[in-house]
Amino acid sequence: MNFREILTVIMILFAVIDIIGATPTILMIRQRSGGHIHPEKTTIASFIIMLVYLFVGDSIIEFIGISVSDFAIAGSLILFFIALEMILGIQIHKDEELQTASVVPVSFPLIAGTGSLTTLLSIRSQYALNSILIAIVVNMTIVYIVLRNLDRIERKLGRSGIAILKKVFGVVVLSIAIKLFRANTNF
Repeated sequence: MNFREILTVIMILFAVIDIIGATPTILMIRQRSGGHIHPEKTTIASFIIMLVYLFVGDSIIEFIGISVSDFAIAGSLILFFIALEMILGIQIHKDEELQTASVVPVSFPLIAGTGSLTTLLSIRSQYALNSILIAIVVNMTIVYIVLRNLDRIERKLGRSGIAILKKVFGVVVLSIAIKLFRANTNF
């Protein structure tokens, strides 16, 4: 086992997943869904999505006749609408069931989104599978810890802190959505 390689892959996934940066978005989704974000369910769903995509992602998207770019564009549009909700303080997406927020949109596309999934495909060709698996486990542990402590984070930030972070990270999420869209289109 190459410790340096494992650490590199952990850091790559940590930067792409960006659970710290996603916290204001998750807090907004939690508030909108009536406070029902389940850390265990969200973490397990994210973990399963990443594992499935790591092993069969190429085959799945190829089988249904879409490209990684098509997948990234779809994810960018979801992120775009989430960002608009954050920035404008409006609700575009309405969950039919409160418990769905743990999986959609938190597990996918926020945690195990197009960025994470395309990154997994990219790093699979550069790093050992064991290193990637360890990195996924470490990152999912961090995700679980953050999700488990959302109440503490929310108390420390306060209402105005969350509102400010929501707007700031809304612009960041919007920028990421636009970058993903542009990178995968001819615009």
